[in-house]
Amino acid sequence: MPRRSIDWKKTGRRLLLLRNDNISLRRYVCRANRYGRGNCSGVCDTCKYDMDVSISRSELAKVFNVTESVVFNWENGITPVSLEDMLFYCEIADVALPDIIVFSD
Repeated sequence: MPRRSIDWKKTGRRLLLLRNDNISLRRYVCRANRYGRGNCSGVCDTCKYDMDVSISRSELAKVFNVTESVVFNWENGITPVSLEDMLFYCEIADVALPDIIVFSD
């Protein structure tokens, strides 16, 4: 079986879509940025983060403890996402890894 490689540009686009339209990710970012990881009351309708607005790169960067430029590079396929960060991303967005990764043809 030939070895497959990840198309980071297409995978990055999927990460961008998640940042713009994933309720699980929005809730996690809200909890993490407002209360610290895992200390939210769970009442997101009163949260200061509007669930109809996409997450900013800055907010997501805080969750991953990286800079905004790192998130930009991930989403544009410039820099690969580490396996650890990719698994964490999947966990907080409540998606499976194969749903995000796109392999080259």
